[in-house]
Amino acid sequence: MAIKKSDLYSSLWQSCDELRGSMDASQYKDYVLVLLFVKYISDKYAGQPYAPINIPAGASFADMVALKGTTDIGDQINKKILGPLAAIA
Repeated sequence: MAIKKSDLYSSLWQSCDELRGSMDASQYKDYVLVLLFVKYISDKYAGQPYAPINIPAGASFADMVALKGTTDIGDQINKKILGPLAAIA
């Protein structure tokens, strides 16, 4: 049975709201939008030689996921993922 679009949106919203915890929604969106951007460009442009955005080695979404569980994940994401992406922009 197909899922209704409204049910999907509702479920996604509830999931995000639970993950957000006590963080203000305006702050939370900044984090989520960055994650979505890195995921999108990794999926679309990784490994393409003439892509408009070159994904440096070690700066893909998969590399970000590999940092899960480390105690300094925020600092590592800034240095290893976002830093190299920002340097090429």
